[in-house]
Amino acid sequence: PDRNDDPQSTERFKEISAAYEQLLAADDPDILDSETANNEPSPSEPEQEIAKAADIRLNLDISLEEGAAGCRKAIHYTRGKPCATCDGSGEAGMLRTRFCDACHGSGRVHDAQRNLVRCTACGGRGLFSERICPDCGGSGRDADDISLEITIPPGMLPGDELRLAGQGEPGDEVRQAGDLFLTLTLRSHPLYQLRGRDLHFQMPVSALAMIAGAEIQLPALAGPFGYPLEAGAAETRLLRIDGKGYPGRGRNPAGDMFIELNPVFPQNINARQRKLLLQAHAALLENVAEVMPEILAWQKEHRLA
Repeated sequence: PDRNDDPQSTERFKEISAAYEQLLAADDPDILDSETANNEPSPSEPEQEIAKAADIRLNLDISLEEGAAGCRKAIHYTRGKPCATCDGSGEAGMLRTRFCDACHGSGRVHDAQRNLVRCTACGGRGLFSERICPDCGGSGRDADDISLEITIPPGMLPGDELRLAGQGEPGDEVRQAGDLFLTLTLRSHPLYQLRGRDLHFQMPVSALAMIAGAEIQLPALAGPFGYPLEAGAAETRLLRIDGKGYPGRGRNPAGDMFIELNPVFPQNINARQRKLLLQAHAALLENVAEVMPEILAWQKEHRLA
Protein backbone atom coordinates (compact mmCIF):
# COMPACT_ATOMS: atom_id res chain seq x y z
CA PRO A 1 0.00 0.00 0.00
CA ASP A 2 2.83 2.44 0.68
CA ARG A 3 4.04 2.05 -2.92
CA ASN A 4 0.67 1.98 -4.70
CA ASP A 5 -1.42 5.06 -5.44
CA ASP A 6 -4.62 3.02 -5.82
CA PRO A 7 -6.96 4.04 -2.91
CA GLN A 8 -8.14 0.41 -2.66
CA SER A 9 -4.61 -0.95 -2.21
CA THR A 10 -4.69 -0.90 1.59
CA GLU A 11 -7.94 -2.85 1.86
CA ARG A 12 -6.81 -5.22 -0.86
CA PHE A 13 -3.57 -5.93 0.96
CA LYS A 14 -5.45 -6.67 4.20
CA GLU A 15 -7.58 -9.23 2.35
CA ILE A 16 -4.48 -10.87 0.87
CA SER A 17 -2.78 -11.03 4.26
CA ALA A 18 -5.86 -12.56 5.90
CA ALA A 19 -6.18 -15.15 3.15
CA TYR A 20 -2.50 -16.02 3.48
CA GLU A 21 -2.81 -16.54 7.22
CA GLN A 22 -5.81 -18.82 6.68
CA LEU A 23 -3.75 -20.91 4.27
CA LEU A 24 -1.00 -21.18 6.86
CA ALA A 25 -3.54 -22.21 9.48
CA ALA A 26 -4.94 -24.88 7.20
CA ASP A 27 -1.45 -26.15 6.57
CA ASP A 28 -0.64 -26.19 10.29
CA PRO A 29 -3.71 -26.14 12.61
CA ASP A 30 -1.46 -25.61 15.61
CA ILE A 31 -1.15 -21.96 14.59
CA LEU A 32 -4.84 -21.25 15.17
CA ASP A 33 -4.90 -23.38 18.28
CA SER A 34 -1.99 -21.55 19.84
CA GLU A 35 -3.38 -18.13 18.92
CA THR A 36 -6.78 -19.00 20.36
CA ALA A 37 -5.20 -20.29 23.54
CA ASN A 38 -3.13 -17.12 23.90
CA ASN A 39 -6.17 -14.89 23.50
CA GLU A 40 -8.32 -16.66 26.08
CA PRO A 41 -7.47 -15.92 29.72
CA SER A 42 -7.27 -18.87 32.03
CA PRO A 43 -9.80 -18.67 34.87
CA SER A 44 -7.38 -20.43 37.20
CA GLU A 45 -4.65 -17.79 36.85
CA PRO A 46 -4.37 -15.57 39.94
CA GLU A 47 -4.73 -11.81 39.57
CA GLN A 48 -1.41 -10.08 38.95
CA GLU A 49 -0.27 -7.41 41.37
CA ILE A 50 -0.12 -3.89 40.01
CA ALA A 51 3.26 -3.31 38.46
CA LYS A 52 5.39 -0.25 39.13
CA ALA A 53 7.25 1.94 36.66
CA ALA A 54 11.00 2.35 36.98
CA ASP A 55 12.53 4.39 39.79
CA ILE A 56 14.98 7.20 39.05
CA ARG A 57 18.15 7.64 41.14
CA LEU A 58 20.19 10.84 41.17
CA ASN A 59 22.96 12.41 43.27
CA LEU A 60 22.28 15.71 45.02
CA ASP A 61 25.38 17.81 45.71
CA ILE A 62 25.17 20.45 48.47
CA SER A 63 27.57 22.37 50.72
CA LEU A 64 28.45 21.37 54.28
CA GLU A 65 26.59 24.39 55.63
CA GLU A 66 23.46 23.50 53.63
CA GLY A 67 23.56 19.94 54.91
CA ALA A 68 23.95 21.07 58.51
CA ALA A 69 21.19 23.69 58.53
CA GLY A 70 18.86 22.12 55.94
CA CYS A 71 17.85 23.99 52.81
CA ARG A 72 15.55 24.27 49.81
CA LYS A 73 17.02 23.16 46.48
CA ALA A 74 15.75 23.24 42.90
CA ILE A 75 16.50 20.06 40.94
CA HIS A 76 16.16 19.38 37.23
CA TYR A 77 16.07 15.96 35.58
CA THR A 78 14.57 14.10 32.63
CA ARG A 79 12.03 11.32 32.74
CA GLY A 80 9.73 9.68 30.21
CA LYS A 81 6.23 10.68 29.22
CA PRO A 82 3.72 9.16 26.79
CA CYS A 83 4.47 10.08 23.20
CA ALA A 84 2.00 12.72 22.05
CA THR A 85 1.84 11.26 18.54
CA CYS A 86 0.86 7.71 19.47
CA ASP A 87 -0.49 8.41 23.00
CA GLY A 88 2.04 5.96 24.44
CA SER A 89 1.01 2.98 22.30
CA GLY A 90 4.09 3.02 20.07
CA GLU A 91 1.86 2.64 17.00
CA ALA A 92 0.85 5.43 14.65
CA GLY A 93 0.45 6.11 10.95
CA MET A 94 -0.17 3.71 8.09
CA LEU A 95 0.16 -0.03 8.56
CA ARG A 96 3.39 -1.20 6.98
CA THR A 97 4.36 -4.74 6.10
CA ARG A 98 7.86 -6.09 5.77
CA PHE A 99 9.21 -9.48 4.83
CA CYS A 100 10.76 -11.70 7.46
CA ASP A 101 14.54 -11.49 7.27
CA ALA A 102 14.97 -15.12 8.34
CA CYS A 103 12.89 -16.74 5.58
CA HIS A 104 12.79 -13.83 3.08
CA GLY A 105 9.00 -13.93 3.02
CA SER A 106 8.54 -17.61 2.23
CA GLY A 107 7.52 -18.69 5.70
CA ARG A 108 9.80 -21.73 5.42
CA VAL A 109 13.45 -22.36 6.19
CA HIS A 110 15.79 -25.35 5.86
CA ASP A 111 16.68 -27.25 9.01
CA ALA A 112 19.97 -29.03 9.69
CA GLN A 113 18.90 -31.94 7.45
CA ARG A 114 17.97 -29.54 4.63
CA ASN A 115 14.27 -30.19 5.13
CA LEU A 116 11.82 -27.31 4.73
CA VAL A 117 10.21 -26.41 8.07
CA ARG A 118 8.10 -23.54 9.34
CA CYS A 119 10.08 -20.36 10.11
CA THR A 120 10.07 -19.75 13.85
CA ALA A 121 10.95 -16.07 13.49
CA CYS A 122 7.65 -15.14 11.83
CA GLY A 123 5.59 -18.20 12.76
CA GLY A 124 5.42 -19.26 9.12
CA ARG A 125 3.71 -16.09 7.93
CA GLY A 126 6.70 -14.76 6.03
CA LEU A 127 5.95 -11.17 6.91
CA PHE A 128 5.36 -8.75 9.74
CA SER A 129 2.69 -6.08 9.89
CA GLU A 130 3.50 -3.08 12.05
CA ARG A 131 2.60 0.55 12.65
CA ILE A 132 5.71 2.01 14.28
CA CYS A 133 5.29 5.57 15.52
CA PRO A 134 7.74 7.77 13.60
CA ASP A 135 8.29 10.17 16.53
CA CYS A 136 9.15 7.69 19.31
CA GLY A 137 10.39 4.77 17.19
CA GLY A 138 7.76 2.49 18.69
CA SER A 139 8.83 2.97 22.32
CA GLY A 140 5.71 4.95 23.21
CA ARG A 141 7.82 7.32 25.30
CA ASP A 142 9.18 10.83 24.90
CA ALA A 143 11.57 12.85 27.09
CA ASP A 144 10.05 15.16 29.69
CA ASP A 145 12.11 17.83 31.49
CA ILE A 146 11.11 18.07 35.17
CA SER A 147 11.88 20.86 37.67
CA LEU A 148 11.15 20.38 41.37
CA GLU A 149 11.89 22.36 44.51
CA ILE A 150 12.61 20.07 47.44
CA THR A 151 13.31 20.47 51.14
CA ILE A 152 16.45 18.88 52.59
CA PRO A 153 16.11 18.37 56.36
CA PRO A 154 19.05 19.38 58.57
CA GLY A 155 21.69 16.91 59.67
CA MET A 156 21.70 14.57 56.65
CA LEU A 157 25.03 12.85 55.97
CA PRO A 158 26.70 11.85 52.69
CA GLY A 159 25.03 8.70 51.36
CA ASP A 160 21.65 9.44 52.98
CA GLU A 161 18.69 9.18 50.61
CA LEU A 162 15.59 11.26 50.04
CA ARG A 163 12.61 9.46 48.47
CA LEU A 164 10.05 11.41 46.46
CA ALA A 165 7.12 9.08 45.88
CA GLY A 166 5.66 9.09 42.38
CA GLN A 167 8.33 11.34 40.88
CA GLY A 168 10.10 8.58 38.95
CA GLU A 169 9.04 7.24 35.56
CA PRO A 170 5.31 7.87 34.97
CA GLY A 171 2.79 5.07 35.33
CA ASP A 172 -0.14 4.08 33.14
CA GLU A 173 -3.35 2.06 33.39
CA VAL A 174 -1.56 -0.99 34.82
CA ARG A 175 1.56 0.49 36.47
CA GLN A 176 2.04 2.85 39.36
CA ALA A 177 4.48 5.72 38.90
CA GLY A 178 8.04 5.04 40.05
CA ASP A 179 9.84 6.98 42.78
CA LEU A 180 12.70 9.46 42.69
CA PHE A 181 15.64 8.69 45.01
CA LEU A 182 18.17 11.46 45.73
CA THR A 183 21.49 10.39 47.28
CA LEU A 184 23.17 13.20 49.21
CA THR A 185 26.77 14.20 48.52
CA LEU A 186 28.61 16.99 50.37
CA ARG A 187 31.17 19.18 48.66
CA SER A 188 34.63 19.39 50.23
CA HIS A 189 35.05 22.30 52.64
CA PRO A 190 38.05 24.67 52.77
CA LEU A 191 38.28 24.41 56.58
CA TYR A 192 36.38 21.48 58.03
CA GLN A 193 36.88 17.76 57.59
CA LEU A 194 33.75 15.73 58.36
CA ARG A 195 34.41 12.38 60.05
CA GLY A 196 31.12 10.80 60.95
CA ARG A 197 29.45 13.77 62.63
CA ASP A 198 32.68 15.18 64.11
CA LEU A 199 34.34 18.24 62.58
CA HIS A 200 38.14 18.49 62.47
CA PHE A 201 40.27 21.51 61.55
CA GLN A 202 43.53 23.31 62.31
CA MET A 203 43.86 26.88 63.50
CA PRO A 204 46.80 29.27 64.13
CA VAL A 205 46.75 31.00 67.54
CA SER A 206 48.89 33.76 69.02
CA ALA A 207 51.56 32.27 71.26
CA LEU A 208 51.00 35.13 73.71
CA ALA A 209 47.28 34.26 73.91
CA MET A 210 48.20 30.67 74.75
CA ILE A 211 50.68 31.80 77.43
CA ALA A 212 48.31 34.32 78.99
CA GLY A 213 45.14 32.26 78.60
CA ALA A 214 43.20 34.74 76.45
CA GLU A 215 39.76 34.21 74.93
CA ILE A 216 39.87 33.30 71.25
CA GLN A 217 37.18 33.15 68.57
CA LEU A 218 36.47 29.71 67.13
CA PRO A 219 34.56 29.14 63.87
CA ALA A 220 31.52 26.86 63.76
CA LEU A 221 28.84 25.91 61.23
CA ALA A 222 26.24 27.78 63.29
CA GLY A 223 28.49 30.86 63.64
CA PRO A 224 31.68 31.81 65.58
CA PHE A 225 31.82 31.72 69.38
CA GLY A 226 34.27 32.71 72.10
CA TYR A 227 36.42 30.14 73.90
CA PRO A 228 38.74 30.92 76.87
CA LEU A 229 42.13 29.24 76.62
CA GLU A 230 43.87 27.87 79.67
CA ALA A 231 47.12 29.70 80.40
CA GLY A 232 50.05 27.50 79.60
CA ALA A 233 52.91 26.75 77.25
CA ALA A 234 52.91 28.06 73.70
CA GLU A 235 52.83 24.67 71.99
CA THR A 236 50.50 22.69 69.76
CA ARG A 237 47.28 21.80 71.56
CA LEU A 238 44.27 19.66 70.66
CA LEU A 239 40.88 20.93 71.81
CA ARG A 240 37.68 18.88 71.87
CA ILE A 241 34.40 20.75 72.27
CA ASP A 242 31.36 18.53 72.80
CA GLY A 243 28.30 19.03 70.62
CA LYS A 244 29.83 21.69 68.36
CA GLY A 245 30.31 19.40 65.36
CA TYR A 246 27.84 18.42 62.64
CA PRO A 247 24.19 18.56 63.84
CA GLY A 248 22.39 15.43 64.97
CA ARG A 249 19.42 13.83 63.25
CA GLY A 250 16.81 11.54 64.77
CA ARG A 251 18.43 9.39 67.43
CA ASN A 252 21.94 10.39 66.33
CA PRO A 253 23.34 13.20 68.52
CA ALA A 254 25.44 16.08 67.23
CA GLY A 255 29.12 15.44 66.71
CA ASP A 256 32.05 17.10 68.48
CA MET A 257 34.55 19.67 67.28
CA PHE A 258 38.26 18.83 67.27
CA ILE A 259 40.66 21.77 66.81
CA GLU A 260 44.43 21.59 66.51
CA LEU A 261 45.86 24.91 67.82
CA ASN A 262 49.26 25.86 66.43
CA PRO A 263 51.15 28.71 68.20
CA VAL A 264 52.31 31.69 66.15
CA PHE A 265 55.00 34.02 67.56
CA PRO A 266 55.02 37.76 66.81
CA GLN A 267 57.07 39.06 63.88
CA ASN A 268 57.86 42.53 62.53
CA ILE A 269 56.60 44.33 65.63
CA ASN A 270 56.50 48.14 65.76
CA ALA A 271 58.14 50.36 68.38
CA ARG A 272 55.08 50.53 70.61
CA GLN A 273 54.63 46.77 70.60
CA ARG A 274 58.35 46.28 71.30
CA LYS A 275 58.15 48.57 74.31
CA LEU A 276 55.14 46.70 75.70
CA LEU A 277 56.86 43.34 75.22
CA LEU A 278 59.99 44.60 77.02
CA GLN A 279 57.83 45.77 79.91
CA ALA A 280 56.18 42.35 80.06
CA HIS A 281 59.59 40.69 79.92
CA ALA A 282 60.89 42.84 82.80
CA ALA A 283 57.80 41.99 84.84
CA LEU A 284 58.38 38.29 84.25
CA LEU A 285 61.99 38.54 85.37
CA GLU A 286 60.82 39.87 88.73
CA ASN A 287 59.39 36.41 89.38
CA VAL A 288 61.70 34.37 87.17
CA ALA A 289 61.98 31.48 89.65
CA GLU A 290 58.29 30.66 89.17
CA VAL A 291 57.53 31.69 85.60
CA MET A 292 60.86 30.73 83.93
CA PRO A 293 62.74 28.33 86.26
CA GLU A 294 64.88 26.96 83.43
CA ILE A 295 66.45 30.37 82.86
CA LEU A 296 67.21 30.88 86.58
CA ALA A 297 68.79 27.41 86.86
CA TRP A 298 71.02 28.04 83.86
CA GLN A 299 72.09 31.43 85.21
CA LYS A 300 73.03 29.89 88.58
CA GLU A 301 74.97 27.12 86.89
CA HIS A 302 77.03 29.61 85.00
CA ARG A 303 77.26 32.11 87.89
CA LEU A 304 75.08 34.78 86.31
CA ALA A 305 72.64 34.91 89.17
